[in-house]
Amino acid sequence: MTASHGNHSQLTSESLRKRRLRNRRIFNLAVVITIITLAVGSIGVIFYELRPVTLKIAVGPAGSDDLKLVQLLSQAFARNRSQIRLQPVVTEGANPSIEALRQNKADLAVVRADLDLPADAQSVVTLRKNFVVMWSVRGRGRKSGAIKNISDLPGHTVGVIGRTPANVKMLQVILSESGVSPDKVKIQQFQTTQIAEMARDESLDAYLALGPLDSKITIEAIAATAKARGEPRFLPIDVGDAIAKKFPIYDSEEIPGSIFSTSPPRPEDKVDTISVSHLIVAKQSLSSLTVTRLTRQIFAVRQQIAREMPIAGKIEAPDTDKDAAIPAHRGAAAFIDGTDRTFMERNSDYIWGLILLLSGLGSAGAWLRSYLTRDEREIGGKMRDRALGMIGKARKADSVAELDAMQHDIDRILRETLDFYDDGAIDDLEPFGLVLDQFQRAAADRRSALIASAGSDLEPPQNETPERDPPEPLRIAGT
Repeated sequence: MTASHGNHSQLTSESLRKRRLRNRRIFNLAVVITIITLAVGSIGVIFYELRPVTLKIAVGPAGSDDLKLVQLLSQAFARNRSQIRLQPVVTEGANPSIEALRQNKADLAVVRADLDLPADAQSVVTLRKNFVVMWSVRGRGRKSGAIKNISDLPGHTVGVIGRTPANVKMLQVILSESGVSPDKVKIQQFQTTQIAEMARDESLDAYLALGPLDSKITIEAIAATAKARGEPRFLPIDVGDAIAKKFPIYDSEEIPGSIFSTSPPRPEDKVDTISVSHLIVAKQSLSSLTVTRLTRQIFAVRQQIAREMPIAGKIEAPDTDKDAAIPAHRGAAAFIDGTDRTFMERNSDYIWGLILLLSGLGSAGAWLRSYLTRDEREIGGKMRDRALGMIGKARKADSVAELDAMQHDIDRILRETLDFYDDGAIDDLEPFGLVLDQFQRAAADRRSALIASAGSDLEPPQNETPERDPPEPLRIAGT
């Protein structure tokens, strides 16, 4: 019977040991999977925040200052290992660039503000302001300087530099607002490479050029016509303020004296005119964070590349007013207004969500461990109760051998209990420690009594130790 009980106990102990190992592997696997998932998620967030983003920017035509400027920006970003990179998409001009943006073949486009932009196009930066410059020369059969104002243009021909229809439209706006019917003024367009031919054309009485004040094309055109036809008379656009109010795409400006030449001074004094901005635009749907970073990078390298290309120094912030003709992209406005958010501010909701997730995972882990050790807790309680029952049996033991068998069982129960404690099935060893202490005292007292009753002349059994003071009760750490 005793052997059968021992075999059963051994099988039960072995079964519990296998179950504990299995549960421990399941729990450890769950912990590892959770840690790996969190690590991968964290790495993914860091990669997303720090990844380089390449934006395609439509610009043209080939060889233009706009393309050279974009290429310098692209090189500077690559050299500085910036997060935002630029990939130029060369087009035939501003209108094809707009079409590339409209068809999602480009993320950005270099355009003039007075062109037909997509409804959702928004400005990122203003590359420069293009000033309208108008001047007159002596015409055939007319006295030199006969055209002194725009109101004198009816019946005359104006040569417009640049083939874009936007230049003609701008001249028509200027004529209409100046009280001149556009139908009474003949307009002839020339390519930027036809300046010499334009200057020799005596059928022309006035000219219009559009570009920055230091534009080589404008300066060359003025000098060429002056050489071929005599000194120019610059025509003021006195209705600039009215045009700017009626057509917000234009701005009222002044051309400083002697800006095109100092000897002789051209013009002799300041001249009223209008301007239109040259912009980098993006669709409203482009990430505000991406545009904020792009805007910051452009202004960071602006002065650096201005050493190679002075026109870069003219880059300025877009109009952030709510009623602007072309509204600033929210990402650019955030940088300009100083309202761009930090990493913590942008991701505060995700961070709090992660904290809640970790808290939930901790609770789930505790529940899983509790679930996996539910049988062990029940068995642990039964072993404590069994040890408690053995206290009474120890006090009534008939022999030292019976006490030794009980001690062997207690040792096994102690090992199992400590294993359960390591697995988390038992949270507190103090109750078991009290039971173990009481058993040791009862066993020691009964052992002393049995030895004494056997007679002082009897030798103790071979497997018993000589009588000595009761052993110090075994105490478990924490009890």
